[in-house]
Amino acid sequence: MRNVCGLDVHKDNVFVCIDKRNDEKIQFKCGILTRDLDVLRDKLVENDVGEIAMESTSVYWMPIWRVLESDFKLYLVNPYAIKQLPGRKSDVKDAEWIATCLRKDLIRGSYVPDATIQQLRQYNRRIFDINKHMVYIQNKMDAALQRCNIRISNYVSNVDTKSYREVVTKITEGEARAEELVKVIHGRTIKRCGRDTIVASLDGVVRQADIDLLKQYKEELDMLRRHKAECLLKMREICKEHYQRQLELLQTIPGVKDQSAMQIIAEAGVDMKTFITAAMLIGWAGLKPRNDESNGKFKSRKITHGNKYLRKVLIECAWAASRTQGCFYNKFSYRLCVVRKKSGLKVRVAIARKMLVAIWNMFTKNETYKDYQLENEEEKPS
Repeated sequence: MRNVCGLDVHKDNVFVCIDKRNDEKIQFKCGILTRDLDVLRDKLVENDVGEIAMESTSVYWMPIWRVLESDFKLYLVNPYAIKQLPGRKSDVKDAEWIATCLRKDLIRGSYVPDATIQQLRQYNRRIFDINKHMVYIQNKMDAALQRCNIRISNYVSNVDTKSYREVVTKITEGEARAEELVKVIHGRTIKRCGRDTIVASLDGVVRQADIDLLKQYKEELDMLRRHKAECLLKMREICKEHYQRQLELLQTIPGVKDQSAMQIIAEAGVDMKTFITAAMLIGWAGLKPRNDESNGKFKSRKITHGNKYLRKVLIECAWAASRTQGCFYNKFSYRLCVVRKKSGLKVRVAIARKMLVAIWNMFTKNETYKDYQLENEEEKPS
């Protein structure tokens, strides 16, 4: 028998239940400041606690984990996996129930990467937030131009092109004449749409308030781009110092480049011992088809919930891989989308799932990517 502890974590306090080997239970509440957590650690050491389980409550479990991880074996538990019985719900009973589940080996800890991967994750998820905010600001900027009846966004591929940004820069500098603005438009755009059309789209009514707001939007976008570049630089430094081999392995996969490789390492890590099989990694990422069948009918085949950051970057890599001529993913995409008329989005999910299986095997065996279809073709007699 062993001494275990259950923690019910909240924003302002932590409820603790120490379940000792002689069935004695010690219950108390402690604060969440660092000095309070140091006292908690000392008390757990004093009671010879070896294992601790806590619920994954928002981000409030993270500082507790950082303080305790060096002295105890910790388990991070999904609250749905240890849901308390109805009518027996309180903070004290929650902590006691967590400790009881841990003692009876009913708890399976969630995947918590090491400190280096956690730092990578912080940078990576900041980049995701920056990208989302940049799209929002770009839409606000375009709305401001549309208010001025400047319709250049109708004739460029997107609002992040060089021509579009140059037009905004000119306007913020006080130049609103269409004949001057058209000089910064790319020649291919003018040739495709016609000079008269482009000039007409740049002829608007610009007021001082519009200039001031566009200047603020532009400054905010410049700041976000700078922050994104800084995060990428930090990620690259960490990966080259600790995960250079894995970074090189990932870039042998069609569709995976430097930034995508760093993001995959940040979310999935490099140690596949946590995921016993590739199927477990697929389920954790949320790329496994849902199993929802009743009376012989499939109600839903949507993918399950999982790590949305890893799933997003893998889907983006799947799009790139499906366009890489000659590789297995390209031929797989053509066969399903063109020949068998399957949904393109579903096929990209299938490709992402295959890529994740390849990543699991590459990290487990420390081998580069080998294209399945190309190997088969090489075996065929000429």
